[in-house]
Amino acid sequence: MDLLPGRQNSIGMPNSVAQNDKEKRKQISVRGIALVENVATVKKTFNRHLHFTLVKDRNVATPRDYYFALAHTVRDHLVSRWIRTQQHYYDKDPKRVYYLSLEYYVGRSLTNTMVNLGIQSEVDEALYQIGLDIEDLEELEQDAGLGNGGLGRLAACFLDSMASLGLAAYGYGLRYDYGIFTQTIKNGWQVEEPDDWLRFGNPWEKSRPEYTLPVQFYGRTIREGGITKWVDSQIIFAMPYDSPVPGYGNNAVNTMRLWSAKAPTSFNLSFFNDGDYIQAVCDRNSAENITRVLYPNDNVTEGKDLRLKQEYFLCAATLQDIIRRFKASKFGCREAVRHDFSHLPDKVAIQLNDTHPALAIPELMRILIDLEGLTWEQAWKITTQTCAYTNHTLLPEALERWPVDRFGVILPRHLEIIYEINFRHLKEVEAKYPGDMDRIRRMSLIEEDGGKRINMGFLCVVGSHAVNGVAKIHSDLLKVTLFKDFYEMTPEKFQNKTNGITPRRWLLLCNPSLSDAIVDKIGNDWISDLSKLRQLEQFINNENFVRSIYKVKQENKMKLAQYIEQHYHVKIDPGAMFDMQVKRIHEYKRQLLNVLHVITLYNRIRRNPNHKCTPRVVMIGGKAAPGYHMAKKIIKLISNVAAVINNDPIVKDRLKLIFLENYRVSLAEKIIPAADLSEQISLAGTEASGTGNMKFMLNGALTVGTLDGANVEMAEEVGMENIFIFGMTVDEVEALRQKGYNPREFYEKNAELKLALDQIQGGFYSPEDPNLFHDIVDVLINKGDQ
Repeated sequence: MDLLPGRQNSIGMPNSVAQNDKEKRKQISVRGIALVENVATVKKTFNRHLHFTLVKDRNVATPRDYYFALAHTVRDHLVSRWIRTQQHYYDKDPKRVYYLSLEYYVGRSLTNTMVNLGIQSEVDEALYQIGLDIEDLEELEQDAGLGNGGLGRLAACFLDSMASLGLAAYGYGLRYDYGIFTQTIKNGWQVEEPDDWLRFGNPWEKSRPEYTLPVQFYGRTIREGGITKWVDSQIIFAMPYDSPVPGYGNNAVNTMRLWSAKAPTSFNLSFFNDGDYIQAVCDRNSAENITRVLYPNDNVTEGKDLRLKQEYFLCAATLQDIIRRFKASKFGCREAVRHDFSHLPDKVAIQLNDTHPALAIPELMRILIDLEGLTWEQAWKITTQTCAYTNHTLLPEALERWPVDRFGVILPRHLEIIYEINFRHLKEVEAKYPGDMDRIRRMSLIEEDGGKRINMGFLCVVGSHAVNGVAKIHSDLLKVTLFKDFYEMTPEKFQNKTNGITPRRWLLLCNPSLSDAIVDKIGNDWISDLSKLRQLEQFINNENFVRSIYKVKQENKMKLAQYIEQHYHVKIDPGAMFDMQVKRIHEYKRQLLNVLHVITLYNRIRRNPNHKCTPRVVMIGGKAAPGYHMAKKIIKLISNVAAVINNDPIVKDRLKLIFLENYRVSLAEKIIPAADLSEQISLAGTEASGTGNMKFMLNGALTVGTLDGANVEMAEEVGMENIFIFGMTVDEVEALRQKGYNPREFYEKNAELKLALDQIQGGFYSPEDPNLFHDIVDVLINKGDQ
């Protein structure tokens, strides 16, 4: 029997076809697996791992030892399901989805795994009987911070969703030794510290050294017998580490495979001849730098080289793995049994998460032509039918461009392939638009302005059969801005796939009290189908239900108030309105607009101390890229404004400003359930989608936002009466740009805005250095809204 109440023992019907989506999701049989579902067995397994895995007893075990014993206990429940799922995929040989992403912002796995397996209550009770608090142990888990923000978190949500749908899906990425940096705030400034997330080990991963694969760099190409060969290259090995991705309540466990760079086993013998053994060892270490850190700030050549190597390393290792799995199609057969690559698109779907894995396109071409002997035309047809591309940004500067000279040194064969792709692509453009040389120049994959560069976004569009944006407004804008020429030539490629979030982590896990209140009224089908939440509409006027929802929100706010006081030493009123903006610090995300609003509220209170207003606690969180000086200056401004407001006796509890240090997935799980207001205030036409907006709304926060990204569709879904929309539309923004935007006009006309900016300019918030924020004010008044 399954661990979830009311679920049947086996998945699917042994002698019949699954009839509906629900049955399809439950097609992995667990008959014969000894399910550890009672408290006594959990206790026994926990003690066994403490003794045999960690080699400790209760007298010397630390809290972290208890966490690891618990993690191994929970993982035990996964292992048989994991093996059965992979056996099922090999046996049935379905079409497999391969999601390629350089980022996976997974966060913590312990609670999510228990929720998806439905064993939370048994584990909770077992630990209680042992004398341990499960919440204390959950706090000891390191966040797997292998992403910078929304793109990486979306990838993690996708994996959860595909597993819960029972899709044969694999997430491929890199196993960085150091994830997104740990942010500390010192004297109001962001200071980056390395995120050594693996220092205590990772109980969820399983290394697979037997599947280690070689990846080539540098070298040169030669032609032999009509075949191009890549020779004299440097070899670095890619060793996979597999982590389980459990589906919700369906016994399916998919795999996230992350590659780690390993140096070749052989030493450079010339070093031994010179007696320089130490240099030989150091060279091995430098080879392993490829997966040392989540991709660096790439404004120097070394950084760019490393980033390019990371991207190719992921694509080369992953495609070898995909081809191996495609060839060995039948379960239990290690031999290459499938050689007809024309069927590859029927069995393989490769999804490129932004331009970072774009090199999968020329790499697949290289494998099919150079190694498998296909013609260019055959290989190109297979490649384009297999690959699809998700675009995540409208900002032209965010599309990756690689200088041809460096690219050719590191990946000589791929440069040849990209040139050939471009040559054939431009011939098609010329055939469709004869004599339009300007269009040919605009659509070339190789940009000539200021040095030759490869536009990886254009490569993705040309080499894929489908291109999607991540919100309706974003997808529509792609067609008239970034990829306008490409849309006019191949409109059938372009589509929209609005981003989403997994309700398992972002409601069931992080807000259990609200989940319980919902389940009491409409059952638990909504956990796999959020559209079922519409059933709650019948309880709008049910006083008991409304009161229970209000009580949940107040409890969440009290818990967060305790956390804030403990970690930030600021006492806040749980009865105040919690107003939150958490996302990467960037000018287009407009944390500055939020700060100007806070300063204005502060000035109003100072001007009229007896004025009655709703008490408000404004929380802003997010990390600035290490080389993004304006973003770091914005963090300093927020910190300085907070120091003034929070220590002003006139203000008391009516207004507080808090910068949430080191915003990450596990912190989001604490703050989102407590939010009253969700700030989604980017300039219309700049945010591709956003997913934080969905998480806040799912947990009952009112959205204050612009008609940007997914806000547009959220407004359509909930009705304009249930969301606060302000600011210009995309068309109005463009019209103002055409007319000529003069920000100084607004500054001169609005007295409150002028006062706020004058205070910042005059050093009111930086008396120790009155000129500190001059550049911020200069950008706002003279250069306009970024």
